[in-house]
Amino acid sequence: MKTFREIEDRAADRKGGSQALDALMPDIGPASALADIPDDRWLAGMARSVFQSGFSWKVIEKKWPGFEEAFLDFDPHAVAFWPDEEVEALVHNAAIVRNMAKIKSVHQNARFVCDLAAEHGSAGAFFANWSGAEQIGLWDVLKKRGARLGGMTGQYYLRQMGYDGFVLGRDVVAALVDAGVVEKNPTSKRDLAAVQDAFNTWADETGYGYARLSRIMGLSIDAG
Repeated sequence: MKTFREIEDRAADRKGGSQALDALMPDIGPASALADIPDDRWLAGMARSVFQSGFSWKVIEKKWPGFEEAFLDFDPHAVAFWPDEEVEALVHNAAIVRNMAKIKSVHQNARFVCDLAAEHGSAGAFFANWSGAEQIGLWDVLKKRGARLGGMTGQYYLRQMGYDGFVLGRDVVAALVDAGVVEKNPTSKRDLAAVQDAFNTWADETGYGYARLSRIMGLSIDAG
């Protein structure tokens, strides 16, 4: 497996030097900041990520005030206890994207957020206390306990919320293959474990956060 210095040097060469590379790094705050994000924003982030998946982000952004109103500012306790008919009525609301499966996911994810708050004090406390060194397990929680939060949707959701984690986009996967970590897009438990081990090794080597490692990897190669 390549050292991260090799990967970083290549990324710097491609982007015009170390300073230019630094300017492209994600702005990720301390994990403790996640605990201060209220539960309604965790639910709003889930909804935004789900509705953006496979759809125009610009359309979702333009309609977002309508989403906030339709889903009661994403108060998880209010949305979680909606009767089914109230959820289904939203398919007639032109202020949002009228995709019934995605609308229902907000209802389901409101219950998920309520459960996290009951178990950990708040959803933010749950995410703040989950180490990036075990990020694959967090993806599994989102997939199994959340609605439509598996795969890339869950990964981008965490990044958008400020979680210090890696994202397995096309260029990052290509860099992982080039580094000898995996042979193809990692989907099996074995390959995902290998990816986590590699990122943990590089984090120890560099002292970098996982989001920075991920970004540098993506900039080190062009998947074409």
